[in-house]
Amino acid sequence: MEAPHSPAAESAAARLFVESPEQMQELGRSLAKLLRPGDLVMLTGELGAGKTTLTRGLGEGLGVRGAVTSPTFVIARVHPSLTGGPALVHVDAYRLGGGLDEMEDLDLDVSLPESVVVVEWGVGKVEDLSEDRLHVLIHRMVGTVSCLGATSGLPELDEHREVTLTGFGARWAQVDLAALGV
Repeated sequence: MEAPHSPAAESAAARLFVESPEQMQELGRSLAKLLRPGDLVMLTGELGAGKTTLTRGLGEGLGVRGAVTSPTFVIARVHPSLTGGPALVHVDAYRLGGGLDEMEDLDLDVSLPESVVVVEWGVGKVEDLSEDRLHVLIHRMVGTVSCLGATSGLPELDEHREVTLTGFGARWAQVDLAALGV
């Protein structure tokens, strides 16, 4: 599902291909170098696409405390920084049906200025938190490598992902997301 937006609001975009969970985690570590307090990152992708794996890499790159795991059953986890940087607030909005009103109890608007807030399944729910946000769409590629024009007999694409990063707002206008290539 695409994030609703106006074309004028879009600032930066990149499309990357990731071939393994290790590369997805490495992408997270690289992306962490671009993040700063107040950043909102929205992750979209079907179940098993790699949203939590990417967030685990973000946590490593930000130097936060605690194992980054899916917050599906607790809705949100805060991982304080061990290095003096921003905390990582990891939210799973999958079970939340409403918009920002339903998420009000999470106090994301209070956490956002001093943290990096990552929201899985946040499209249509958290855009109002910030005009400046990064939307990461992870698409699982299915089939075999041959569907990409290669020869037959090649492995299936079970671990391959197409990752589209789109920055919105002034914060992302000058960021070269394509430089994140893994």
